[in-house]
Formats: sequence, structure tokens, C-alpha cells
Amino acid sequence: MKRYLLIALLGFPLGAMAQSPIDAYQLSQQDMKGTARFMSMGGAFGALGGDLSTLSQNPAGIGVYRSREVGMTLDLDCQRSTTDYMGLKHTMTNEKFYLNNIGFVWSWNLGNDVLENFNIGFTYNKGASYSRRYKGGVPQLKTSLSNYIAGIANSYNLTEPDVQSDDNYDPYVDSNAPWSAILGYDSYLINPEGDPEQPNWQGQFGDGTRGRGHYYVRESGSRDDYNIALGGNFANKVYWGMNFDIVSASYTIRSEWGEQLDGAYVFNPNTRQVEQMSADWNMDNLYSMNATGFSYNLGVIVRPIQALRFGLAFHTPTWFRVTENFAPDYVDYDYPFLDKPDYAVTNNDVETYNKVNLATPWKVIASVAGVIGNKAIISFDYEWNGVKNMKYRKDTRRYWNDWDDGWDDGWNDPWYPDWEYGTKATRSDADQAIRNTNDLIKVIYKDTHTIRLGAEYRVLPVLSLRAGYSWTSSPMSTAARENVANVPTAGALANFRLDNQTTYVTGGIGFNKNGWYVDAAYVWKHMTSRYYPFAPDPDNVAATVMNPKVSFNNSQVVLSLGYKF
Repeated sequence: MKRYLLIALLGFPLGAMAQSPIDAYQLSQQDMKGTARFMSMGGAFGALGGDLSTLSQNPAGIGVYRSREVGMTLDLDCQRSTTDYMGLKHTMTNEKFYLNNIGFVWSWNLGNDVLENFNIGFTYNKGASYSRRYKGGVPQLKTSLSNYIAGIANSYNLTEPDVQSDDNYDPYVDSNAPWSAILGYDSYLINPEGDPEQPNWQGQFGDGTRGRGHYYVRESGSRDDYNIALGGNFANKVYWGMNFDIVSASYTIRSEWGEQLDGAYVFNPNTRQVEQMSADWNMDNLYSMNATGFSYNLGVIVRPIQALRFGLAFHTPTWFRVTENFAPDYVDYDYPFLDKPDYAVTNNDVETYNKVNLATPWKVIASVAGVIGNKAIISFDYEWNGVKNMKYRKDTRRYWNDWDDGWDDGWNDPWYPDWEYGTKATRSDADQAIRNTNDLIKVIYKDTHTIRLGAEYRVLPVLSLRAGYSWTSSPMSTAARENVANVPTAGALANFRLDNQTTYVTGGIGFNKNGWYVDAAYVWKHMTSRYYPFAPDPDNVAATVMNPKVSFNNSQVVLSLGYKF
């Protein structure tokens, strides 16, 4: 455990600006999104093709086309989240309406016995939705967020002068102390004991302390893929394709954690002593990312006989340029020695940002499908996703600074939050922070495996029924679950989720006549997670861990309309 603890602490340098493995994973996630036919068959289209969604899955699917197509897909996504901890349950709903997919394919018949068709296509595809809302409570606290912050202060060997503001010293500007420690000190969450130059920092939770906590998390954002694909058909036996994917993604998390304590250990500025008293406070965090990137995908489908098809696709990483935004974090607090409630805020109430590059994982998709006459299709996909190979890189771009009329390096941006505020880090500091985060990614995450099954049966020449299933393994490593105290986050944000496996069960119906088609699908998605409002004490995990179970159940109604000509 000590090895993991050391790595985790090294992941927090440079105040609030260290990148987080959790945030890298957010941008690397993709949902099952696409046309209604694609989704109703569980996304198992890697060996089939001939569908607008395959341009972003196995681009060889564009080679199957022998006619032109234009289509669009709409998606109503209804989410139900349930939290459960110590018998206390909370349920929330969240409804979103999406444009899942829109695109066209243009096909040329070359009249050549070898290269029979050459096709190009463009699609917009909703790669993922990050929209979630959940809340809950902890009726009997085992520890406090304040104790977690005190542990960070101790790990940095902070002195009281390091975090104490005066007319000549601003810790957000003049030190590299973690923002959470400065905020905790300003809001009386942590107390220095002993020598002010070598204190032992303590939180509010100790012998005789009792209390309850509550949390409320709102996540939003999406991944949007713009695909430009081209491909062809060799002798109706081999279909090939390649796809250039331009990606735009955004993610925002706003979280609140509050505690109501009796017998809390709080420094009373009137008596200059730590006293046991009631404590009522809430911490509010707001963090967001915006990213643009590109990737390249290559695929092939082989049809040795009419009834059998094999598919193989390779997805390069998406190379993202990411801007992280750190809004001011607040603690609203009320103690008996105050005349009225008060608050503390990070970084002098100024938003700051960080620029960094991110490479998402490689993916490989292997597929097989059987076509039984003109009546039935059975398909199977296996996907390997190298999640633990996500990697941050330093932003080497240069940016024009209007205030100084000069160029700034991208790696400097985190420590120039505004023209007036911020401390300057060295290049070696920035390099070390990124190396530490990349090391943590390999410890916390593991590669995932996805299986997809799909079936279609043509009841009538114009009517088809479909069904599908998909399962993805958990991305979290055993080390992360066993050493959960060492999962770092960005900025003053303390909470995180560890996701389990994801399951889809799907079904649908399709109607086509005279080139027109209308497809409908119902998709049920289920995923469970463990939510940690903050990491437990690494020296006493069993006694201090609090991890409510969060269940996400999404019901989606999907409708596609298109025309083939």
C-alpha cells in the first residue's frame, strides 16, 4: 500500500493543476450510439456493414454499399439513478433528447471485375453522453472530508504560514500548496497542532465526533464524432475502408459534499483554542474539460462464402488537445462562534485553466456474422480496448498573451490563471506531474473487453425484427479497488466513481419499402459504480471508507429515418 500511496502523493504537485486519471477516462468513454438498426442489434455490426453507424465502428462497412444512402437518427434517453448506502436510498431521473446520427454515403459502380465499387461517406455520430445526476446521504459518518484534507497537508509538510494569507502573502499565488489545504484552512476544516513551523494537521472528526453527510453530483457533456470515410469492394469478396474521425468533447462535473457534525474539533479564533462544537458546512466544486481531437480507423470485411463474413478493425488513439477549467471552489460554513454563516473560496474567486494533450486507448474489433438466405442474420463482435494505455502529454503549443503582448508556452498556462494571479512552475515540474499521472493510469485502470451479439429476422419482405446484447468489463484494476485511498482527482475536487461492468439489452423493428426505411429500437443500459465522496484514510481504510453504490439504468427509444437510392 505504501508504494501506491507514494505514487498518489506525487500525482498532486503544482497546487490544483495536476491531471487526473479519472478525467482521462471520462474523455475515453464511448457509448453504444448510432442508428436504430445498429443499436437494436447490440452494436454487433463489425462484419456486416451497410449501415451509417459502421463508419465509426468498422469503416470497411462502407465498402458493402452498392447504392447511395442518406439518413438520420433521434434518441430519447431516460436515465434513472439510484444511490444506496446503509439502507438510505435516493432516486433521481434525467431525460435527454439527442441527435444520434446523421449522414450520407455516395457509391460509384466502377464496372471493374476487381474493384467493383468505390464509396465515400460522411456521418455525425453521438459518440457518448456524459449526462448523469445522483444524490444521497451518509447517515453515520466514519470520518470527515476535513480529515482527508488534513492528510494532504501533512503529506506536503505544510506549515501554517504556507497556507495563511496576509497583506503581503497569498498562498494561491506565492506557494505550491494544494488548493484543498488552503481552502480547508480558510474555512476552519483543518487545524495545525504543535509547532506552527512543523505542525501535525488535524481534521474535525475525532474521538466523540458524530455526524451525517450528503452529496449531490451533476455531470454533463458529450462526445461528438464527425467521420469522413472511404472504401470499396474487391470482387464482392473483400470490403475495405478507412475513416478519419474528428472529435469534439466536453465534460463538466459539479459536486456538493456537506457535513453536519456534533463534537467536531474546530479552531475557535476567539479563544485561540481547538474546541469541540457543532459544525455545519458544504463544499461546492465545479470542474470542466473541453477537447478537440482526431483519430484514424482502418477496417476490412472478408466474405469467403455467401453465408459467412469476417471483420477486423483497428482504431488509433484519439489525440486530444484538452483545456481544463477550474472554477472557484467554495465552502459555506457555520460555527457557534460566528454571528452569521460565512464562506471561503479558492484562488481569490478567479477561474483558472490548464492545457494538456491526451491520447486515448487503441482499440481492436474482431467480428463474425452469418447470413442465412434472405431471412436471418446472426452477428458477433469482440472488442479490446487498451484503457491502461491512456497517456497525457505536455502541451507544446504557444499562445499569444494579450496582457504581455508576447507568446506563452502551453505548459505554463496552468500557473497563469489570470493576468494578475498565479505562480509560475518550471518545465521540469510540469513534466514530472504528467509522468506521475501516466504512471497512476497504469496502476488504476486495466484493459476492457466487450462482447456484442446481434440478430435480425425478416418476417416479411418489408418487415424485420431485431435483438441484441452487449457486455463490457469493468475498467478498474484490482489495485485501484484494494488501494482506493490512492485514487487522485484534479484541483480541490475530492470525489470520484469507480465503475463496474456495463450491460446493454436491445430490441427493435424495421420497415423498408421503395428505398425508404424506418427503424425503431429500445435500448436498456445498466451500469453500477461505487461513489467515493473522498478517499478514505490510507492507514485505516476499513474503518473510514464510505462508498455508496450508484446504479444507472438508461431506457432509450431510438428512431431512424432514411432513403437508399
